[in-house]
Amino acid sequence: MTLRRGFKTEAKQLAAEIRSELGLSPIDPLDPKALAEHLAIDILPLSDFREEAPAVMHFLEEGVGVFSAITIFFDTARIIIHNDRHSEGRQRSNLAHELAHALLQHQPMPLFSDLGLRHFNKDMEDEANWLSGTLLVSEQAALHIARSEIEVNSAAELYGVSTKMLQYRLNVTGAYKRVAAMR
Repeated sequence: MTLRRGFKTEAKQLAAEIRSELGLSPIDPLDPKALAEHLAIDILPLSDFREEAPAVMHFLEEGVGVFSAITIFFDTARIIIHNDRHSEGRQRSNLAHELAHALLQHQPMPLFSDLGLRHFNKDMEDEANWLSGTLLVSEQAALHIARSEIEVNSAAELYGVSTKMLQYRLNVTGAYKRVAAMR
């Protein structure tokens, strides 16, 4: 993942501003649904569309890993549709990722090209991935987890993320190394 120069600092500042607006400390868990409500973005579970679009069942059953979430635009409004068959931690990550696009004011683009190929902007996706992790497990939270020697599974449960996401944030922040160096 290659991010533009200064983006990680911007993401950290933006996440801190959002936490402040939500009345959260730097180490409090962030609920993506509360953030969506704060941003006036509706969230709908994919399963709500079973009857209108029976093909949705594919993404809720055998193809559950194929679809995570998408933001739909109506004029200036955004609605996030997410796969509610994913684990709770994965759902929170999916929602945080879509909310990160909104916070970064990423502009909508057509889903498919004229040739039927999916549009994919790697830079925007990388930015949303980084910011979503920063929102869910801040650098201060990662340091708090390392300092307090909270077990990874317990910390993942506390922050409502997968152990994979938590471990990733502990690694990219260098939390364990930084805490060890302070001791």
